[in-house]
Amino acid sequence: MTSLAQASWIQGRWQKGMAAAGEWLRTHGALVRRLQWAVVLTYAVLLIVPAMLPLPDNASRVWNNFTIVAEFAFWGIWWPFVLLSMILFGRLWCGVLCPEGTLTEWASKHGRGLGVPRWMRWGGWPFTAFVLTTVYGQMVSVYQYPHAALVVLGGSTAAAMVVGYFYTRGKRAWCRYLCPVNGVFGLLSKLAPMHYKVSEEAWRHSMAHAGQPISITKRKPRAVDCAPMLDLRHMQGGSNCHMCGRCSGHHDAMALQWRSPAQEIVEVAASEATHWQTWLIVFGLQGVAIGAFHWSASPWFVTIRQWLATWLIDHDIYWPLADNAPWWLLTNYPERNDVLTWLDGALLLTYIGATALVWGGITLALLAAATRTAGKWRTQRLHHLAQAMIPLAGIGVFLGLSTITVTLLKGEGIFLPWANHARLALLCAANVWSLWLAWRILRQWGLGRLRALSGCSLVLLACLWVDSAWGWLFWWW
Repeated sequence: MTSLAQASWIQGRWQKGMAAAGEWLRTHGALVRRLQWAVVLTYAVLLIVPAMLPLPDNASRVWNNFTIVAEFAFWGIWWPFVLLSMILFGRLWCGVLCPEGTLTEWASKHGRGLGVPRWMRWGGWPFTAFVLTTVYGQMVSVYQYPHAALVVLGGSTAAAMVVGYFYTRGKRAWCRYLCPVNGVFGLLSKLAPMHYKVSEEAWRHSMAHAGQPISITKRKPRAVDCAPMLDLRHMQGGSNCHMCGRCSGHHDAMALQWRSPAQEIVEVAASEATHWQTWLIVFGLQGVAIGAFHWSASPWFVTIRQWLATWLIDHDIYWPLADNAPWWLLTNYPERNDVLTWLDGALLLTYIGATALVWGGITLALLAAATRTAGKWRTQRLHHLAQAMIPLAGIGVFLGLSTITVTLLKGEGIFLPWANHARLALLCAANVWSLWLAWRILRQWGLGRLRALSGCSLVLLACLWVDSAWGWLFWWW
């Protein structure tokens, strides 16, 4: 039997090399599993140990305090670069390294094995879970305190194991339907320059010879243990694929391959884009996420808070100014002079919600106007065009998380004077990428150059409007 890299449908040295990489993942499954459990152990130590230690004082540094080590590992390195990895490698993190994926699959192998219920299949979970987790994380200051991280991250992990125990047998129902970042990872992975490609012709050829003697077919096609439960034969994009390599070589028709970073958004998303993906892009990543990064740095927030506090005092209303909320509901660490009152909590929710509506609403309106330039209105075209904003949305969240990295480095005496220049360069690159995708989408609809240019000008306005949010955070405040 010839190797997959020698299959006739895989052409070119680079594609054959990529196919070989996919085969390596499949044939070294035992090594991958050992790596997964090593990540689980590291994750558990970073998550649990700091919650058992006293909070670091002002003299604590990364070299003498494990809590700061864990904070930097999670929020300075882990999460920003996991997001970046989705753009570069697809969901390789999900299939090979994610501790929640490993644990939910392990629990599923030893659990009840029930079928996936209808409520779990609701398409709005990726958006809803992302919004709720993001907002709650801000309420308890998940980036700053180990107890908050244990509740948010540990709670998610515990839920993943419970779902794994009850539903499916050896699969990842949690990852497929309920993971708070599943939707975000799915969107960003559409930009990855690699995916597992399916050759329909090779698949048909394999099926046609499936009943012949083994001496003719050389080997019987093996079953694939696809953890996210995908329809492998009809898989076109990579947004739900965990890139684990288990399907590599299946029917001699599946292989890891290079692709254009525009392919899935321009071609596949024309029919597969949904309104929930649009809400996640526009109101989630470019709305709620922006509000979450904004509020603690916003002078507008401080001004409104002071005005409301004064008004309440003038009217002898004092209960909203109380700071007796438990730490797991609102940040409450008086020893660090970091306490949120009930007013702060209500204003935080209002600020994030208003930011999402204003930035997301105007962005959606501009995208709708751009869609209208194509002629007769089609809602599916709006959802398709919204996918062009994924690069800007993804890079924006990466930059927002990078503020934590830069702040932590400053605390260690490491200053990055070039940080804002790098942020500007990344924002410009993301804008160009989004505009290029928008141009490709509009041309794919069959528009002439003039009408496509008109549509792109409106997408440009949408990009600039989103850029303004990051402008306030990094340069103007």
